[in-house]
Amino acid sequence: MNRRNFLKNSIYASAGIASSVCLSSCNNEKSTTVSILHTNDVHSHITPFDNNHSEYPNQGGFSRRSTLVSEIRRKNPNTLLFDAGDVFQGTPYFNVFEGELEFKLMSLLKYDAMTIGNHDFDNGILGLKKQISHASFDFICSNYDFSNTILEGKTSKYKVYKKSNIKIGVFGLGIKLTGLVSKNLFKETKYLDPLEMAQEMSNQLKKNEKCDLVVCLSHLGYKYKDEDKICDHIIAKNTRYIDLIIGGHTHTFMKKPETVKNKIGKQVLINQVGCFGLYLGKVDFEFYNKKLKSKFFSNLSIF
Repeated sequence: MNRRNFLKNSIYASAGIASSVCLSSCNNEKSTTVSILHTNDVHSHITPFDNNHSEYPNQGGFSRRSTLVSEIRRKNPNTLLFDAGDVFQGTPYFNVFEGELEFKLMSLLKYDAMTIGNHDFDNGILGLKKQISHASFDFICSNYDFSNTILEGKTSKYKVYKKSNIKIGVFGLGIKLTGLVSKNLFKETKYLDPLEMAQEMSNQLKKNEKCDLVVCLSHLGYKYKDEDKICDHIIAKNTRYIDLIIGGHTHTFMKKPETVKNKIGKQVLINQVGCFGLYLGKVDFEFYNKKLKSKFFSNLSIF
């Protein structure tokens, strides 16, 4: 399939047909659009599924994702690309290369940052540290304290990116490792309360760093039957300054982002694109004179 036809099919045949929420119209002001692209739970799926696969025949694949990302960047240089964790584990590529291939390919595609999922510890913190050396992007995790471990200094609590005149603040939240990952793999890593860290990081980014957009990379999970279990919904409802939560862990296929009201009644978008690199999330934020006015979104299928 040639590039033009692929992009056409990706956009119009996607399970997530483009939707939009327009908050205002300002034709005479300076407009800047920031595109946020994202993946989650790719689980070492480098190549497309086989043609005879029962669920995802000939879908996915890093090369196709690369083509789509490159075309979006060509149209809008103000684009950021993130991953919400669980890059590792799921195919023989991980068994053989132990994550080196995944991080090298993500670097070639110029990912800006990822947060860390539970399966990214499958070869322990030593294995993760080894592979981080192959990554040219940021590792952002606010609620894993790696002090006194070999990962100390390898991750950031938050990062601020600037596209045109817009400042985008990003922080990351990981799931509780106890019960999911053997203690001998995560060693002395300390788990900090994700809601407390979300409040602290989003306040820091909005109030101190003066960010125009605040993004949370979350590997907590979308929502659970147990309403008290920490998840993206709880984070969104109990914070003030987050604009977008990019989720992972629960492999939730969303046709479009969900809108949740935060602690002060403002809208937070929660989005997640399933797993295995089958979809690419895309959320566009349109600013007029640095004020957020509109949001457009589409989850694009990779086939």
